[in-house]
Amino acid sequence: MRHLLKKEKKYSYIEVGEGQPIIILHGLMGGLSNFDGVLEYFGDKGYKVIIPELPIYSMSLLKTNVRNFAKYLHDFITYKELDDVILLGNSLGGHIGLYHTKLYPEKVKALIITGSSGLYESAMGGGYTKRGDYEVIKKKAQDVFYDPAVATKEIVDEVYETVNDRNKLIKTLAIAKSAIRHNMAKDLPKMDLPVCIIWGKNDIVTPPEVAVEFHELLPDSDLYWIDKCGHAAMMEHPDEFNAILVEWLGKKGL
Repeated sequence: MRHLLKKEKKYSYIEVGEGQPIIILHGLMGGLSNFDGVLEYFGDKGYKVIIPELPIYSMSLLKTNVRNFAKYLHDFITYKELDDVILLGNSLGGHIGLYHTKLYPEKVKALIITGSSGLYESAMGGGYTKRGDYEVIKKKAQDVFYDPAVATKEIVDEVYETVNDRNKLIKTLAIAKSAIRHNMAKDLPKMDLPVCIIWGKNDIVTPPEVAVEFHELLPDSDLYWIDKCGHAAMMEHPDEFNAILVEWLGKKGL
């Protein structure tokens, strides 16, 4: 991570730039560095880009769920004295952004989701019965991307360490159950704010039909596809991701 992690009170976060706040929400296995491309680009474009470390593995097991992560995000936004934020979330981060918007609509100006959970959860948390087998975990990590080379040894090692840590594995499974419990299908039609949906055409974690369903259920959404791209578009195709996003923000006057 090239940027300094600020630690204040119970929060750890990265902050770059000045202007309209964009808060980035990472996924279950996703490090803050996954968003380096977005951070570098938008930090120079009149935006204050903030990536908080979400307490995915540090909350008590009873509190480890989508709703409490959304409340944590609200507390962080309040602590930072921010209003009219734009939320950008990948995978579980997208789900947290959506749930936060359901609970605190007055705080959110717009949403960007990519490979988001919230409608389709069968891929979350499962398949770790052979977690001691490094090659099996490596294949699972590679499957997240269209190009398996994106799953560097560092990424594979981190996933392997996570699923072989009993405490983290239990919380991963709790989050997976919570994601199913907090399905957003009934809530999305009530979310009358601009939503940008950016999706990898080759995402096998949250397949393309999930993006289509988000688009159909959200009243004010735009759907963009990135070809030869898996579950983490901002990592695999950062330039294309940023180009889509900057054009959409301009079109919406954000």
